Amino acid sequence: MLGREIEVTEEQIQFYRDNGFVQVDNILSQEELEELREALGEVMGADGGRSMQTSSEGSAYYRVLNQRVNTWRDHGGMARFVLSSRFADAARQLSGYNGVRLFHDHALFKMPGDSKPTAWHQDWPYWPMNEARAMSIWIALDDVDERNGCMMFVPKSQRIRNLKMIDLVEPQDLFADEGAKEVDRNSAAIVRMKAGSCTFHDGLTFHYAHANATDRPRRALAIVYMEDGTTYSGAGHACTDGLGLASGDALKGGLFPKLA
Repeated sequence: MLGREIEVTEEQIQFYRDNGFVQVDNILSQEELEELREALGEVMGADGGRSMQTSSEGSAYYRVLNQRVNTWRDHGGMARFVLSSRFADAARQLSGYNGVRLFHDHALFKMPGDSKPTAWHQDWPYWPMNEARAMSIWIALDDVDERNGCMMFVPKSQRIRNLKMIDLVEPQDLFADEGAKEVDRNSAAIVRMKAGSCTFHDGLTFHYAHANATDRPRRALAIVYMEDGTTYSGAGHACTDGLGLASGDALKGGLFPKLA
């Protein structure tokens, strides 16, 4: 178990439900931050295993994100954080879900050099879920601002559904979608954070990350949570392919454990 439980405030709960995101500072102690940095460095530097590297050095996607999915399956140190009920219960409090299951984690490094922004997008269109009842925690392992890849969110955009998936290498303009024409990109909040702080955001909330113009990687860990009872849509996804799931099956079991 990690340290103290997280008690989100009523103000944070209301802000999240109104706006589709919220910042929670100092979710990690300094000791936990150092432990997570070490574990993440080890798992990102490893070859093979059951986690999935979704970009290779030199590829176009690598310039957007150097990403590894399901790090918890390869490294006990990562599992200690990813499977923690502490973060999942904070997600439960914010969302009001009856129960929270893990969908997957992903290590998100924005590499220095020829870095590209992460274009405006929603997460849920990428996930093979029938219900739009999923969310993410995004934990900063470095101080983040506009210079190295901090996030931006459009308040209240989680109310907009049925938009298309965005190609992050050759991105379309999310705001040009017919369903998003009333959304004001100029209302976006820039979320600067100290290392050890985090955001939670709804899978439908419009968000963006700046390019990394520094000489060091910007390190973050995201964990995707879904409401207990979420069902499989039948769409292809690296975390569900090959599991023998039929459309409509509940996403549950050992690979999608209930955490809160």
